[in-house]
Amino acid sequence: MVDARGDRVKAWLLDLQERIVALLEKIDGRGFRRDAWQRPGDGEGLTCVIEDGEIFERGGVNFSHVHGQRLPAAASAERPDLAGSAFEAMGLSLVLHPRNPYAPTTHLNVRFFSAQPPGSGEPVWWFGGGMDLTPYYGFAEDAVHFHRACRDALAPFGAEYHPRFKRRCDEYFYLKHRREPRGIGGIFFDDFHERDFEFSFALAQGVGEHFLAAYLPILQRRSATPYGERERDFQAYRRGRYVEFNLVWDRGTLFGLQSGGRAESILMSLPPIAKWRYDWQPEKGSAEELLYRDFLVVKDWLG
Repeated sequence: MVDARGDRVKAWLLDLQERIVALLEKIDGRGFRRDAWQRPGDGEGLTCVIEDGEIFERGGVNFSHVHGQRLPAAASAERPDLAGSAFEAMGLSLVLHPRNPYAPTTHLNVRFFSAQPPGSGEPVWWFGGGMDLTPYYGFAEDAVHFHRACRDALAPFGAEYHPRFKRRCDEYFYLKHRREPRGIGGIFFDDFHERDFEFSFALAQGVGEHFLAAYLPILQRRSATPYGERERDFQAYRRGRYVEFNLVWDRGTLFGLQSGGRAESILMSLPPIAKWRYDWQPEKGSAEELLYRDFLVVKDWLG
């Protein structure tokens, strides 16, 4: 292990994974498949996946712990001084794709990196993560609730963190080739190493521990809403954007693949059904147009 502090982070991530999975199983009524895996010498993890559930068409709550002798390019892109370092990385990555089009997709990630630069005696560490919401049909009360929970997660650490991490989320979860956001945002942070380890770790824990309060009330409000083929078709179309972001822009996906990670676990974030159309435009005055006009825009939902 590059950094012994990783033991504490790992214990918390595994505990958080188990608590989230247990609660999601109660909500759906169907169990997750638990798939422990190991790559001798450089990695291990626990992939927890549900497919074709009552509530979740697909969902994954995954823990991974990998290490190696050379930090992949996706992790050192913003830290060129660490290129070529031995590294350790661990994290919890969650993606939930509900069946009901009125229930939004959501994503949570909390991760810890430690790198040992060549010739250096002290490991360099940092945290990253965040959570965001990707609705297919927009509801202002859901957006306000989610962003308020994100603010509450960061409030104990200083008032400056929520606007800073919200702005970073808006910038990161953006499909540059489409010139549109993936969803309504949330919070996102990376390369976080402030004050000391205890402060940074506590902030990362605050984000992870607030996820259920941010998402479950929205899921419970929307998962029984009646829908038809029109809504399912639009959901599949918008899910195509989710696929595009994850495969083209997402640093976590790129890091996993570049580090020789387990493809089944990395790509479980993709929705089971997605569609693409040529130059499709929403009907004027429709709920689909409302999503583009009022929700897929950068906005201060708590203002």
